[in-house]
Amino acid sequence: QVQLVESGGDLVQPGGSLRLSCAASGTYFLIYSMGWYRQAPGKQRELVAKIRSDEVTDYEDSVKGRFTISRDNAKNTVDLQMNSLKPEDTAVYYCHTLSAPSPGVEPLDYWGQGTQVTVSS
Repeated sequence: QVQLVESGGDLVQPGGSLRLSCAASGTYFLIYSMGWYRQAPGKQRELVAKIRSDEVTDYEDSVKGRFTISRDNAKNTVDLQMNSLKPEDTAVYYCHTLSAPSPGVEPLDYWGQGTQVTVSS
């Protein structure tokens, strides 16, 4: 089992910055990818950014150039630096990992509990 603990959500003004952090712990064999999803009220959960173990990244189009994802493989942490925040970035942000719990077992999806990001003046 993998446990994910997020931190960093807050209320920020438009144009401001926030940094979200997520730490993975527990028993697992291999972490394939880590990332962040978000869900705004009345909308489906969507991918914001993810990073694979080989450092390849993927971003949702609306955050490209504003958000940066980074990962520390040794510490099993993933951060999301969010700059130039907009009101439409308001959502609950969830940390996610695709991890194999043991050798020979298919990787599974694990989720954090979510952290609220509100962008408002």
